[in-house]
Amino acid sequence: MSLSYRARVVALLEGSPLTAEAVITDVRHLLPHGEEASAFDAICSWIYEYALPITRQYHARLVAMADEMGTPRGPSSALTSC
Repeated sequence: MSLSYRARVVALLEGSPLTAEAVITDVRHLLPHGEEASAFDAICSWIYEYALPITRQYHARLVAMADEMGTPRGPSSALTSC
């Protein structure tokens, strides 16, 4: 059984290098409102904004999630940098 998008975004958040409580709170706030795509985008955007290092495995998880959600990965996408 595959996990829901919400559970997968939570898992990505928990495994992310993000440490700023305000950012983590903002991402978590989006989830109960059905904003999984926005929460996912926020994770990628903050990783990019803070220039945080991520492992290849974490990057692969981000890319897989983006593909499943239909998130664009063009030049203007934060995921391009993740």
